[in-house]
Amino acid sequence: MKEKSTDDTLELGDIGGFDLPDLDLDLFDTPASNNLFPDRYLKPRAESVDTRLITYNNAVKLARDLRLEKGQRADCLVGGSFVFGDFIEAYLTEHLAVCPKMTIATLSLSKDNVDSLAELMRTGYIDRLDLVTSLYFYSHEARGIVPYLYERLDKETGGDRFQLAVAAVHAKVVTFRTEGGRKVVIHGSANLRSSGNVEQFCIEENPALHDFYDERFAALVERCKTINHKVSRAQTWDTVTSKHFND
Repeated sequence: MKEKSTDDTLELGDIGGFDLPDLDLDLFDTPASNNLFPDRYLKPRAESVDTRLITYNNAVKLARDLRLEKGQRADCLVGGSFVFGDFIEAYLTEHLAVCPKMTIATLSLSKDNVDSLAELMRTGYIDRLDLVTSLYFYSHEARGIVPYLYERLDKETGGDRFQLAVAAVHAKVVTFRTEGGRKVVIHGSANLRSSGNVEQFCIEENPALHDFYDERFAALVERCKTINHKVSRAQTWDTVTSKHFND
């Protein structure tokens, strides 16, 4: 991917709207500060990252500029204000990529991410969505984002097109195939929501890697799914809201 010097990029020393605090490294209690093994253990030095590494700070602008040809890959470093979920929506809509199936594994996500995915399903960019989230996220959002997620992605989309799996995962992987026959994988450190940190991810058109992840996550979804498609959505939703989230 070409390095760019326009307003939609940032130098890696500037991590995108996330100010680095002034650190007094003398406050750190290290073996060096205690005069134990002073030649081996050294205090960390506050240095900026090599500014020759250029990365995008805005998900939509990156999606517009990124042209991924067949068999190509791009490695991206992104700033703290970059929202990975926004990149997925922008990439599909900018390149008119219609996906019969998408699988997303993420540690966590936000309500804005849910709304973005719901809109992609409503407008036909994603026909079927499998979402794998962590036990950590589910336990912390059982009365917050989780019921909202079921409402927007299952109840409102209809047709049993959505499945949520909850497992002990820390993976951040997106796989999708397009109607044009492309098989794309996005993998890296970024969750769907913004973290305020520098993140990295790779996007590549790679059928073999797509099939590798797709097969294994499909098995995980089947084993750890939370929606029984044999039960009507109305009955499922009533049960979920009355017997689980309101307990």
